[in-house]
Amino acid sequence: MDFLETKKTAVIEQVKARQIFDSRGTPTVEATVTLTDGSCGTASVPSGASTGMFEACELRDGYEELNGKGVTQAVGNVNTIVSKGLMGLNPCDQKLIDDQMIELDGTKNKSKVGANGILAVSLATAKAAANFHRIPLYRYLGGMNGITLPVPMMNILNGGAHASNNVDIQEFMIMPVGAESFSKGMQMCVEIYHALGKLLKERNLSTGVGDEGGFAPNLEHDEQALELILEAIQKAGYQPQEDIRIALDAASSEWYRDGHYLFPKKQKRITQSELMDYFEDLIRKYPIVSLEDPLAEEDFTGFQQFTKRVGEKVQIVGDDLFVTNKERLQRGIDLNSANAILIKPNQIGTLTETLETIRLAKQHGYRTIISHRSGETEDTTIADIAVAVNAGEIKTGAPARTDRICKYNRLLAIEQELGKSANYPGNSIFS
Repeated sequence: MDFLETKKTAVIEQVKARQIFDSRGTPTVEATVTLTDGSCGTASVPSGASTGMFEACELRDGYEELNGKGVTQAVGNVNTIVSKGLMGLNPCDQKLIDDQMIELDGTKNKSKVGANGILAVSLATAKAAANFHRIPLYRYLGGMNGITLPVPMMNILNGGAHASNNVDIQEFMIMPVGAESFSKGMQMCVEIYHALGKLLKERNLSTGVGDEGGFAPNLEHDEQALELILEAIQKAGYQPQEDIRIALDAASSEWYRDGHYLFPKKQKRITQSELMDYFEDLIRKYPIVSLEDPLAEEDFTGFQQFTKRVGEKVQIVGDDLFVTNKERLQRGIDLNSANAILIKPNQIGTLTETLETIRLAKQHGYRTIISHRSGETEDTTIADIAVAVNAGEIKTGAPARTDRICKYNRLLAIEQELGKSANYPGNSIFS
């Protein structure tokens, strides 16, 4: 952080973790790092429902209580192994901190200490260092270059593993590309979300919500979700394509079965080729600008073929394909598989590795989307990361439930702090 005024750095005095609960009532890890000058930082980690097989290990107890989901082992590892190993280290050397935890763990997927414990400490250390320097986290991580507010990919209708309805596609999102600022984009999305709620109510469809706050009605088919969203956009006074575009997360690794795909809720079996045709047809019919995980997490060749087919029209996002891992991303870059990456810090387990993956993506022209998980906490770190790295896009759920809203509210605060220097990319994000 060479833009910071040089001063004697406090060192880590205490690392302490505890078990808390995420937005699904599932246990997770929160950690606090305290420095010798009294500065401290606290961070908590989320968890996913549709997780990629190549993600770093989220250590769970496996005991009878809490359905085996307790994290007391991960918490204990932080309070003993990690705490002892980080004592007296410089919190402003993030790579040193993260490398030390990786060495203390000693496994490829962070399964000894637990990636959930390691990430909580990694993020808490960065917050402690930012507080030591008395600057906001986005400024500490991004220097004076972090000025871009992300375009929200706002989830307004849930399906897949995130909802107990009959919709197979996991997320239907809207992107306010026609807005002139982040705050205006938020206004547009909130108005559309409420317009969709009214539409569902008028048609006697459920207005209950899924894991990420999007509505989760039972529908005749997945395309009906897109038709309802288009109608809600217009009822809110906006124009599809010009003002609002649509993003989808298929999460199709959840559908893959022994060489073919099975829509789990409709029990419809299709081939890889038919699935690509299906998505290409949706792209042709609707103002879809982004499609996440259209194919299974090991299908680099399929992603390559699909990116060649539609990559000039839409953003093809690798989530389970890349799992925020720079080695897997490099493989995708070499093959031209996808053209964008979803960034979830808990998939890889440290802030340093997260930033390295973002850097690699940007070097090779891949777009970056900073993302929440379906099981979230009130931690707002991803909002600061999105601005610090000028990601340009963020996924953090519907304008409902405090675990989602807190990230949006943090971005509104950052926009106000940046004032006239704040940049909102809008349509230019896809140019």
